Amino acid sequence: MDFLEIAQQRQSTRNYQKDKPVEQEKLDACLQAFRLAPSACNSQPYHATVATGAFAQQVGAATRGLGMNQFTVNVPAFVVITEASYNFTAGAGAKVKGQDYRSVDIGIAAAYLTAQATALGLGSCMLGWFDQKKLQALLKTKKPVRLVIALGYASPEDPLRPKVRRPLEALVSYREE
Repeated sequence: MDFLEIAQQRQSTRNYQKDKPVEQEKLDACLQAFRLAPSACNSQPYHATVATGAFAQQVGAATRGLGMNQFTVNVPAFVVITEASYNFTAGAGAKVKGQDYRSVDIGIAAAYLTAQATALGLGSCMLGWFDQKKLQALLKTKKPVRLVIALGYASPEDPLRPKVRRPLEALVSYREE
């Protein structure tokens, strides 16, 4: 698949095959894509914790609440992304510019990971709804949890849905001077 095909195929999967675990080599490939993602001053201000087996069930439980993310009961693997410190250069740049680049860097790394998952035939869903304190306790960290990514094989009952997006003209403008 070329990148545009991956972008057209990737969707937020909400129906997983619970009893079909993600192979270690596919997890490793997704994590390599995560590692290779660009970040401000190559600081990579994040850490990924991979949850499988019984631990995945605990992570999934921390993503459910008030009726949200009920599908995570069937997710066989999660990648929990926590915030980490900048390197000196990125930290100094963030202070001088008054912008925290960590969220941008985490978003890019997550996009690389989920694009690789799609290329490998895996479904994924980025979750922003979760119990921060419960996840921090599970991971034994005080670092902020920024994103949880569900990974697994989409159920055959979860077909590719048409993409509903704003038209390109609403998102892009060109200038020449």
